[in-house]
Amino acid sequence: MRIIRTPEGRFDNLPDFPFTPRFVEVGGLTVHYVDEGSGQPILLLHGEPTWSFLYRKMIGPLARSHRVLAPDFVGFGKSDKPADPSDYSFGMHTGTLKGFVEKLDLVDITLVVHDWGGMIGLSFAAQNPRLIKRLVILNTGLPTGRKTSPAFMQWREFVANTPDLPIDVVIRMGLAKPDGVTDEVIAGYTAPFPDGSFKAGARAWPLMVPIAPDSPVALENSRTRDALSRWEKPALVLFSDKDPISKGADGFFRELIPTAKDQPPVTISDAGHFLQEEKPEEIARHIIEFIERTRG
Repeated sequence: MRIIRTPEGRFDNLPDFPFTPRFVEVGGLTVHYVDEGSGQPILLLHGEPTWSFLYRKMIGPLARSHRVLAPDFVGFGKSDKPADPSDYSFGMHTGTLKGFVEKLDLVDITLVVHDWGGMIGLSFAAQNPRLIKRLVILNTGLPTGRKTSPAFMQWREFVANTPDLPIDVVIRMGLAKPDGVTDEVIAGYTAPFPDGSFKAGARAWPLMVPIAPDSPVALENSRTRDALSRWEKPALVLFSDKDPISKGADGFFRELIPTAKDQPPVTISDAGHFLQEEKPEEIARHIIEFIERTRG
């Protein structure tokens, strides 16, 4: 396996990202993470094609009362990047997440998941419920390959045939108001990817989304669905209103997870798929209020 890592100079002068870089080795790969504050941990998991930078404006407010950790999945951010898309698998990502939690000895975790961080993080929670205190679910899904939209298939084909995936275009497409985000911020999202050779992980995730019910990720998502249908710990579903990718999945999770019905339904208005970019302070406030309501 050939491993590359983005040169540190690419991350100079990132807007609103003053955090000390920290690194831990998991399964022979180096994982970068942000670690701020103290107290019970809030673990923030990003998705496609972002990194811990996505949570930069939430970390400060959350860290006033908690320890906040935001790792970069392998292939993203400042973490190691295997150069071949075939080196990436669902099992590699879930195993890395488990190893990360074990290395840092995290327990009583408030797990915040988004996009692919949802599939990986919820699978981890289903397999390790003793480590989880509560769930916060943002714009994600647990597809089982039984219904695939033509739009997604077009996106999948585009990714498969575009080695130099345009990260800036993907980010802007995922915003409700793309003109409201500066070029400097977009550059922060593209910083981990100097050229197409660094984008194997970003290309691998869309191609891993199950399009058949007997695929490995579909089977894992089915097992996760089953575990969540019996989930007994607090869960908050927090979706935005202008995300065509995850539209309707908020209702799915509220029906699936028994404890999600105990929380007031909340929708983040005027935000797209990357709701943490467009409404970070509002989301952080909802998370803190949720933790306070379920502190017992």
